[in-house]
Amino acid sequence: MSLGIGVIGAGTVGGGVIQTLLTQKNAIARKTSAQLELVHIADTLPERFKEFALGPNVRTSTDATALIEDPNVAVMCELIGGLQPAKRFIAQALRAGKHVVTANKMLLAHSGPELCQIAQEHGVELRYEAAVAGGIPIIKALREGLAANNIQRVYGILNGTCNYILSRMTYDGLDFADALRQAQELGFAETPPDLDIEGHDTAHKCQIIASLCYSTEIALDDIYVEGITRVSHADVAYADELGYLIKLLAVVREAGDAIEARVHPTLVPKQHLLASVRHEFNAVYVKGDVTDATLYYGRGAGRMPTAGAVVADLVDIARRGTGSAPAPFVYGPKRPIRDMGHIEGAYYLRLTTQDQPGVLGKVCTALGNHRVSIAWCIQKGEIANGAVHVILMTHETVESAVQSALSEIDQMDFIVEPTHVLRVLQE
Repeated sequence: MSLGIGVIGAGTVGGGVIQTLLTQKNAIARKTSAQLELVHIADTLPERFKEFALGPNVRTSTDATALIEDPNVAVMCELIGGLQPAKRFIAQALRAGKHVVTANKMLLAHSGPELCQIAQEHGVELRYEAAVAGGIPIIKALREGLAANNIQRVYGILNGTCNYILSRMTYDGLDFADALRQAQELGFAETPPDLDIEGHDTAHKCQIIASLCYSTEIALDDIYVEGITRVSHADVAYADELGYLIKLLAVVREAGDAIEARVHPTLVPKQHLLASVRHEFNAVYVKGDVTDATLYYGRGAGRMPTAGAVVADLVDIARRGTGSAPAPFVYGPKRPIRDMGHIEGAYYLRLTTQDQPGVLGKVCTALGNHRVSIAWCIQKGEIANGAVHVILMTHETVESAVQSALSEIDQMDFIVEPTHVLRVLQE
């Protein structure tokens, strides 16, 4: 079956999709029997069209509405990103009876249920493989390959910028600022980089994964988000001594009737599969009750990896033909998100204190009063002006107990700066 494709946005990802459809058309047809025909491109910057060897059958315009109304377009690819006008374009296309493929994780995290409802009402598909982890087919794996499983937990390294920064801090001894600067110079980080380094990009993807795993609507505001800006080179070095690497993780776990959905820097044991994921690469670790543990690894961003995921969705739509469109999400009863205060796990604590007698005793007493047990403790040498780092690792405990203890400890007169807390990956 021939499928007419319209692409809105000819920038980084859109340009990759256009290039792939033009150069790989015959290879795709040979492998999949899908006939993907690029018929229309829309972009507000018409000079972008000059990058491609477009044939006479490919229409170009600066008006997305003209593309949506084009009768030759059966599938619209929304590749401009952001909330608006992307949401308006997608809704308009779905209501016009056109399938939509998008890479827009931000929009799906904010308006996924609404757009899914529109798609179902009009009997068309809304696909989004490229929205999470770029070229890694994690959406397809969760929806199809692991369909027999009750998903117990998902741990994801889902932001290449953060993983690149942490890798340079770990393996090359850079501090955060220098590693960020190099990431920006190489094009891995935006300017400003806040969406990445503050964890919000990862949170968008965490929300999509959690919704898929547990068939429930999840509000983005219910996801705890902590970025990597407070991770210092000292933290990286101390973690290494303890047998860990620091990664920004999206954590999705089943917790009885509730769900854990959170994003934060995490100490990952060196022997864990995720510990070997370096630089701009992404990985998603999934554990189910039937298949057990599986790992999905690859480039989580970039022009061509993301374009490949978009085209894979187009192939699936073409192969299905005129059959009934599957629901983008299948929502069941709403399940609560577990409050961070109820999270259980082990913790890394870096205290910056004056080097004086009695410090450790007072700290340990405060932790003990809140039923936080210490597994390991060491005092490092002087860092500046008589201050030292005291590194503690706790046994498994409850987050609220740790935070209550630290509220007390950080008020003590020998504490130089607020204690830095990192959570430890628990299997």
